[in-house]
Amino acid sequence: MTYRNRLALLIMLDTLIVGTAIFIAAWIAYPYTSSVYHADAIMVSAVALVLFHHLFAFIYKLYNKVWAYASVGELVAIVKAVTLSILATTVLQFFVNDFDLYKRALIVTWMLHIIFIGGSRFIWRIFRDRFISVNSGQKRTLIVGAGAAGAMIARQLKNEQNNAELSPVAFVDDDLSKQKMQLYNLPVEGTVQDIPEIVDRFGIEHIVIAIPSLKNGELNEIVSKCNVTNVKVQMLPKIEDLMSGKVSVNTLKNVEVEDVLGRDTVELDINTITENVTGNTVMVTGAGGSIGSEICRQLMKFLPKKIVLVGHGEFSIYTIDMELRNIYSDSETEIVPVIGDVQDRKRIFEIVEEHSPAIIYHAAAHKHVPLMEYNPHEAVKNNVVGTRNVSEAADTFGVNTFVLVSTDKAVKPTNVMGATKRLAEMVVQDMAQRSNTKFVAVRFGNVLGSRGSVIPLFKKQIEAGGPVTVTHPDMTRYFMTIPEASRLVIQAGTLAQGGEIFVLDMGEPIKIVDLARNLIKLSGYTEEEMPIKFSGIRPGEKMYEELLDEKEVHPGAVYEKIYVGRTKEVHLDVVLDLIYKLQEYNTVELKDALMGIVYGERDVVVKES
Repeated sequence: MTYRNRLALLIMLDTLIVGTAIFIAAWIAYPYTSSVYHADAIMVSAVALVLFHHLFAFIYKLYNKVWAYASVGELVAIVKAVTLSILATTVLQFFVNDFDLYKRALIVTWMLHIIFIGGSRFIWRIFRDRFISVNSGQKRTLIVGAGAAGAMIARQLKNEQNNAELSPVAFVDDDLSKQKMQLYNLPVEGTVQDIPEIVDRFGIEHIVIAIPSLKNGELNEIVSKCNVTNVKVQMLPKIEDLMSGKVSVNTLKNVEVEDVLGRDTVELDINTITENVTGNTVMVTGAGGSIGSEICRQLMKFLPKKIVLVGHGEFSIYTIDMELRNIYSDSETEIVPVIGDVQDRKRIFEIVEEHSPAIIYHAAAHKHVPLMEYNPHEAVKNNVVGTRNVSEAADTFGVNTFVLVSTDKAVKPTNVMGATKRLAEMVVQDMAQRSNTKFVAVRFGNVLGSRGSVIPLFKKQIEAGGPVTVTHPDMTRYFMTIPEASRLVIQAGTLAQGGEIFVLDMGEPIKIVDLARNLIKLSGYTEEEMPIKFSGIRPGEKMYEELLDEKEVHPGAVYEKIYVGRTKEVHLDVVLDLIYKLQEYNTVELKDALMGIVYGERDVVVKES
């Protein structure tokens, strides 16, 4: 129906309702007085009430409401329009009827007016909700959480019955006071523990977790119960994403492994970070990578004067540059994308000299363990030579703080990647002993969702129909989310005195096979449908990782989830010897030389020219 036709229909309906209401009210108020129907005042009042009603209906936009979604707000508008119409009619009747009023009739008219007008509007919503059939293709949905968010989801889905994919059936909530209660005509059927039984009893095909303030341990418990049922599970975004404006409360998202395995958010020392970052120039190498790009996102919140995005990959730097410009379009921070290779010493010195950063976050590195086993020379050039170039540039041009992003694989390394990152730490520790710049390293384990992590690989394997490959059933790793790791790297930089190796608390190590099973479940499959295949340990891999050597352990956290290791003696001459003679080594010799340096066998690296 067009707006004009709809408007005409509503005006005709309201004219009939209002004109009839005042005569019915007169009959109710004065049942034994027939003369009242012939009084001029009543006739004038009826016409006036109709006109005043239309006037206030336009003022309060009663003819512009979508009544299929009517709620308390629309009811308030009706009460205001009707009340003002009655008041205006009362004033008119007072003068027309020689200062006399049909008080009872006006009061009854006011009540009937609200009932008839409100009823005529809300009847359509009731009819739509109760009698219009639900699309047979909709999935019967259980909502976890009967709070404000759950109510919002239920209302939205019920209002969009013909367009929504989901049809709400019931709630579950651990609040005992809500048991056996109803919300939008949907029953609260039990608690989280009852989810499997409720799914069977109601034929549930979909579950929505509608508690955005859940902590990770609580979410893990709910997801575990949901996974028993083999139905798809979605959730509202987390409260921090809602507050940051990344997503809206109406957005449902799939439950990711990061949601289940992530930890509670660390409260940062905002004042200290602000003192170090706000109004200063910061530089991030590897700014297009998983960790580097997230460090950039986190830094932008603290309003640096300038942020220099340094990276070798053109597209990755373009991507993070465009993202930051779009999100922080109103920010006064100058964003400078720079294409440069950390192996290019002259270029790195030019960049640092030109921009004079106060802080450098060095995240550029080769991190893929098996690939670096086949390409050890590239690992040394990027991870060791690149770190030396950036660190010496920082020293030369008076950078205040240099933060190296390191890895748990630098502890007792069995692979090229870990060994080169340990050498990078040695370079930084040596610089700390002879420079006014504060040099520190921050060491942590795997980050969920990074380009080189197992999560993207598992997802691709699941999308391809499986199998999901895991190297060994007992292999464990530490995991942390990218935002948490990046925040702690920034926080660690503010704690720097020079020469420390900060270690991030990664929690308990997780079995890779458990990670794979979780992802299979969250993707809506069983292990029978999506089998796990054990492929064997790859070159350079360890069964487990460590964050600190026993000789480095320093008890007590210097900040929440941040520990500092004891500094070991560093002999940089052997590292420099390796760099100078790098091209003289073949692959096997270079691997032996790397391990020799790491484990203190200094004679191993001496090679005759």
